[in-house]
Amino acid sequence: MSAQRLAEPVTVVVIHRNRAEQVGLTVEAFRSQTVPTQVMVVDNGSEVSTVDALRGLVGDAELIVTGENLGFGPGANIGMRRFLQDGTGEWVALAPHDAVPQPDTLEKMLSAVHDKPLVGLMSADVGDNALPVIQPFLGSIDAEPTVSEGFDRSDYPHGTLMMCRRRFLLEVGLFDERYFAYCEEAELGIRAAKAGWLCGVIRGAEVRNPGMSSSVERVAYLQLRNTLLMLREHYGVRNSLFRILVALVQIPMGLVYAPARGLHWSVRGRLFAIRDHLRGRYGPPPRSISSTEHPHGRTQAN
Repeated sequence: MSAQRLAEPVTVVVIHRNRAEQVGLTVEAFRSQTVPTQVMVVDNGSEVSTVDALRGLVGDAELIVTGENLGFGPGANIGMRRFLQDGTGEWVALAPHDAVPQPDTLEKMLSAVHDKPLVGLMSADVGDNALPVIQPFLGSIDAEPTVSEGFDRSDYPHGTLMMCRRRFLLEVGLFDERYFAYCEEAELGIRAAKAGWLCGVIRGAEVRNPGMSSSVERVAYLQLRNTLLMLREHYGVRNSLFRILVALVQIPMGLVYAPARGLHWSVRGRLFAIRDHLRGRYGPPPRSISSTEHPHGRTQAN
């Protein structure tokens, strides 16, 4: 990579809610990168005491306080709009408040695509040995990696740490805010491919996501509801109806056979997801769905 490229700052947008001490570590990890960074923290409706603590922990990083929990996608959009309007550099990085990259993670990501102008979005390697792909009747699933180092072409980026190119965002747009959280990065990957852009995971550019504080019920709800929206919008009603059938069949299977339950298992969450999809209700989950703080996790069909 050229010295000029390395000198361009990478805007880093960190989406935060009620985890001030954790986001302090995340901000410091991005400040300590081997490439220049400009860190911005978007606070998604944290408690007043948390926001007060946050001001001291993030130092000179720009802090944007939304006053409400907008969700990961809408919160990230605030930061990306600021990047497009006022920021410098070619790339913007997005991460939840508990993402911890290695010091050279961003440099490895940029180096892997410096000669690939058609790459519009990419993600770091979370160490799960999986390749994010989209199956038109099921949604987001895992495939086997194709390389052990460098650019590994995927259908969409992993949400723990992803980067978007300025020209890509100007052409394709930002996250669809109906998704609130989960699947928004997969949907953006579909739009990228339709517009001729490439996406990939950068093997060896390590990031860790220590934990997820959302309830299982909420994750189950958002992942299924948003998967159904994505399939209907991009592949047709038939595909989304098939996915509903799969989800309904999985419920009795999971009740009698635990291994069939998948990563996030909640009968109630799934049923509410199907109901709200059929009603056309998107955005924030209903209050009746169990709610806790909401960092971003891995999008995957269950």
